[in-house]
Amino acid sequence: MGTRIFVGNLPFSATEDQLSQLFAPHGEVASVSIVKDKFTDRSRGFAFVEMSNAEAATAAIAALANHSLDNRPLTINVARERTEGGPRGGYGGRSRDRSHDYGSAKRW
Repeated sequence: MGTRIFVGNLPFSATEDQLSQLFAPHGEVASVSIVKDKFTDRSRGFAFVEMSNAEAATAAIAALANHSLDNRPLTINVARERTEGGPRGGYGGRSRDRSHDYGSAKRW
């Protein structure tokens, strides 16, 4: 398995081919995936590039540290591992007993 790189502040017009060509001179690009909104299929402004090895990833991060794409300075660093459940521990909101009477005057 290669090393994943986070690429942030992407212009919405950026393509996976553009990113692949941008990273290719620094080593073998295993995969590129631009994260898209599931409802509109529009780019969310960031992507993940997987390089074949750690040396290629380190070289790409160092070489592209101050790179701009369509006048937008890119944020490029090693991607963090995904955590299960997200920022709220997997429940997505308040953990409150909702079995009480909703007709009461007291609001949460």
